[in-house]
Amino acid sequence: MKRRELITLLGTAIVARPSAAGAQPASSMRRIGYLAAGRATDTVSPMQLAALTRGLRALGWIEGQNIQLDIRRSEGDDARFPALAEELVALNPEVIIAVTPPAVVALKHITQSIPIVFTRVTDPVGQGFVSGLARPGRNITGFADFPFSIGTKWLQLLREVAPRIVQVALLYNPVNSVHTGFLRAVEGALKSARMSATELPIQSVNDFQRLAALAGKPGIGVITVPDGFTFAHRAELAQLAARNRLPTIYGVQGFTTAGGLISYAPSLLDPYRRAASYVDRILRGEKPADLPVQYPTKYELSINLKAAKALGLAVPPSLLIQADEVLR
Repeated sequence: MKRRELITLLGTAIVARPSAAGAQPASSMRRIGYLAAGRATDTVSPMQLAALTRGLRALGWIEGQNIQLDIRRSEGDDARFPALAEELVALNPEVIIAVTPPAVVALKHITQSIPIVFTRVTDPVGQGFVSGLARPGRNITGFADFPFSIGTKWLQLLREVAPRIVQVALLYNPVNSVHTGFLRAVEGALKSARMSATELPIQSVNDFQRLAALAGKPGIGVITVPDGFTFAHRAELAQLAARNRLPTIYGVQGFTTAGGLISYAPSLLDPYRRAASYVDRILRGEKPADLPVQYPTKYELSINLKAAKALGLAVPPSLLIQADEVLR
């Protein structure tokens, strides 16, 4: 994430929280829940929340004045989601923003009436969150991450930056079932390139050594499938890949600033700005069943040249020209 945008958004987060002395009574406010996978101490998690509050402010919803925002985070532990979801539902918010599939699953089991607006969900139909993209049909709608076909793009970019790889390890969280869609998406490309694939399931910190076990195997690269748990632990995973000299591409922004080699993903903040528009429409009386699920309109390529140099890789100039962010 670019430094100027970081400063702007963190400043927004501060401005968007008026002091208690100037706030209106809670009874006059509209209540909004927010359930996310990140940590409060994470640099990115506050930026995402700031993007949401800035979007709400632009639509006339100001925290402490006419809305109350109840925030719960899993702090990188997906097992906490059910209890956190119960806490939020008990507060009876008018709408809840759910970040990542485990957050949606936890809320879906508890409420079928409170509107839910999701972000960072890859396959909302396949995961049973909505009946269809155009007409979600339930109390859930939101902003999907990307189509499975992006897996082919990840493979293409990984081969451009690390042309000697002949095998790909697909790192994913097995709790998040969408990894199968990405694997199918790259199978055709792998076959035509005469490359093989292996699965690397990681759902707890105890599994991280599975990544280290790939060290020393010739010609292997890694594709990290987007997931809330792996994102929350991106620093550990990026550093582990670097120490074990594993060229890795990540499907979420934020990994390169943590030391990762390359990422190609939708804008990390744009879905939160867009989610504000659905919160606004729901608070004004529209039903989530009538709000279509939307896909990203902007993708960003980030390259860490320091990480590439440590791996002995020379990033092609043609790839650097395409990059939205180059870390040196």
